[in-house]
Amino acid sequence: MNNAITTTQAGVAETNRSRIMQHLYHNGISSRAQIAKALGLTPAAITKITAQLIEAHIIEETGDFGGAKNRRSIGLTLDTTRFHVIGVKFARSLVQIGVFDLAGNQSSLTTLPYVSNNTIGTTIATVHDTIEQLLHEDPTIKAIGMAVPGPYLRKNGHTAVVSSMQGWRNINFIDEFADSFTVPVFIEQDARAGVLANSLFDQDSKTSNTSLAYYLVGEGVGLGVIEDGRIINGALGTATEIGHVSIDVNGKPCDCGNIGCLERYCSTPAIHQMLIDDGTIVKDAASMSHTEACRALFALARNGNKAALAMIRTIGTYVGYGCLIIFNAFNPQTIVIGDIVSEAGQPLLDQIKTTVKQRAIPEIYESTTIRLTSMPTDAAVLGAAAVAISYFLDHPSEFFNLK
Repeated sequence: MNNAITTTQAGVAETNRSRIMQHLYHNGISSRAQIAKALGLTPAAITKITAQLIEAHIIEETGDFGGAKNRRSIGLTLDTTRFHVIGVKFARSLVQIGVFDLAGNQSSLTTLPYVSNNTIGTTIATVHDTIEQLLHEDPTIKAIGMAVPGPYLRKNGHTAVVSSMQGWRNINFIDEFADSFTVPVFIEQDARAGVLANSLFDQDSKTSNTSLAYYLVGEGVGLGVIEDGRIINGALGTATEIGHVSIDVNGKPCDCGNIGCLERYCSTPAIHQMLIDDGTIVKDAASMSHTEACRALFALARNGNKAALAMIRTIGTYVGYGCLIIFNAFNPQTIVIGDIVSEAGQPLLDQIKTTVKQRAIPEIYESTTIRLTSMPTDAAVLGAAAVAISYFLDHPSEFFNLK
């Protein structure tokens, strides 16, 4: 019984430490009295916990600042520049490694050479080497977050299906990375990492975060949903995989075994194939990477090329079908569309909204915001960092000697 009581007390103490860190992270400099009022904790509890956090150099006092009724108070702050995390994005042919502070500011970004099925092993070795070098150069790095393609089996460590590059299925991310470094590693499906990044760093998403969906349209198509502060995962970790929802039961076969999956119509490999089959809009498409071909298409559209704009409207229609699935399955307050395809910009968004308005239940359409990401277009590498940052804020005693 005594052990159970001790365990419960330790859990409560950790929860309160995390709540104080979260408050300072989201609200900035605050007095002990302000924190106590916001969190419903006693002044004595706040004094004890903040003393621990100050001693561990997690938070610090900032000196006097104005309090209620013009009283002077000692401010407390969580210095978001003091500690760093590494974010790693795995996206089939594209792997990126970045270093970020706790506010999501990027200090470095490394893009590895183009990945093919034949070079996945070499890429994994390079990821190991690059991370080891970064850890050696920066002792303030406290954690590593990784964003991997879905559907990701979070307990097994495997991605179940990786359309157009099945070699990634042979990689067990947990076995490969979980215990490989001197700091902890946290692995998340890429779209869920993206929704975390939006909830932490995007000002527009912060103000409407009750129900937020991040719709990733890049080398794959995925979805991350936060509902009342919690990410929807599912039993195996494969919930919200709209890229493998069929939009045409008589359509194109998919590597997942289904027919007419959304991913086969609006991902960058699908768009690249559309350009190759067309042969006239982007004449050198066959010699380009997926990303290069898509960006060439988007550049032509920005310059008014009618054929390019027509193709973007086709793509926008398919992306709109995905929004309809999100509407009816999850009814979020906001859908944020991100990753490479969102670079198509306003013509894409206009077509998405046209498609959705034509087909959605009017009340749902009117109450749901659909917008392109206002963050850097590729939120997944920043999302990988957000995975690590969230764990850091939630479990401070796993990073510091706190009693």
